[in-house]
Amino acid sequence: MLVPVIFPLVSLIFSIKIVLNLTFDDVQIVPRYSELKSRQDVDLNTKFTKKTTLHRTPIVASPMDTICEYEMASQLLDQGAVGVIHRFMSIEKQSKEMKRLWNKWDGWYNIGDQDRDRTDHHRIFDEWHKGVYHWNSPPTKSDYEDLHELLWFADEAKKDEDFWSTRPLCAAVGVTGDYMERAKELVNNGCNVLLIDVAHGHHKLVKEAIRRIKNETNVEVIAGSIATKRAAKHLIDWGADALRVGIGNGSLCETRIRTGVGVPQVSALIDVCSVANDNSVPVISDGGVRYVGDVAKSLGLGADSVMVGSLFSGTKETPGEIIKQGEWPNERLYKKYRGSASLDSKSDRGESNNVEGNSKIIEYKGKVIRIISDIRDGIRSSFSYVGANNILDFQAKCEFVRITEAGKIEAKPHLLG
Repeated sequence: MLVPVIFPLVSLIFSIKIVLNLTFDDVQIVPRYSELKSRQDVDLNTKFTKKTTLHRTPIVASPMDTICEYEMASQLLDQGAVGVIHRFMSIEKQSKEMKRLWNKWDGWYNIGDQDRDRTDHHRIFDEWHKGVYHWNSPPTKSDYEDLHELLWFADEAKKDEDFWSTRPLCAAVGVTGDYMERAKELVNNGCNVLLIDVAHGHHKLVKEAIRRIKNETNVEVIAGSIATKRAAKHLIDWGADALRVGIGNGSLCETRIRTGVGVPQVSALIDVCSVANDNSVPVISDGGVRYVGDVAKSLGLGADSVMVGSLFSGTKETPGEIIKQGEWPNERLYKKYRGSASLDSKSDRGESNNVEGNSKIIEYKGKVIRIISDIRDGIRSSFSYVGANNILDFQAKCEFVRITEAGKIEAKPHLLG
């Protein structure tokens, strides 16, 4: 009786195709000859979607309810990056968040009136001054560095006529229920890029959502998340203006544990970018980033920008209250960070099924601008090691080698304790 059962099983086992896939810790970038005189000469401008551009910072804040609302999106806007305002709130609240962002952008750069100066330095100084005089404390050296950064950035924006007209104001929507009402309200309040925020982007509902949004609004659509060539081809055929890549690789994501589904991010990027580049569709790498070097690897593999959540978690600009533990002088400060599919997050929304995420508290990190500066510095240094002047040059010159377990230890000896 065993023979009829065993033979089909053996046949099935040998029919399964197993392919070796790689993630960030499995590869390193090979250094090359460089003539770059200064890391500051590196151009970090990149495409976010077909029509919008990120200036000087190829970073995207994840649409998570403990990462990106107005404060985070506003700070990233100042830095030339973009924050995607999450969808886990009422339509009215999300629309108000977008309206605030639009009003700030319009106020600073006077969209729609090209004859007016878009860089009001007095206003920038006044806003900075109000923000740093907290608890009656005078500004610190780092506060003045922040002001210098803002004024420099404003001057650069003034030089570039495309800066104000191609900047993304982005928010997330789903694919069920009242998502079209949400999409239209966001667009009416200044949104020019909608991100379809679902765990599995290679899906019929995503196809329908792209079609409806593009037919009923006049904005670009980012679709995903995906991890394969076939998914990339389908989403592009459906009309996506950018692709979000990454399944099951977030620091709080448990998709791979609970479902066994996912593709390591290096291999996913290689596959998706091979299709996206042929069709001039930008790619956003999402998840798996634990170090700044992982951002550089993502760009070198073909991504146009990198979405982060955990790197920004615990910063001043993230939603949520600061949690205090202990008494002064031993007081410690924390903020909550949770996955969108965590039990904590789903319980707040009245859901209890398909839990594929986790939550934790993160030690308070201070202002997000410090992290953004660290990321930019790391990217510029990576570019200098391969002699690249911009992102496209970096991608052309990047050569990756696979490393052994011993190589991984050699790369991070200080993390071994």
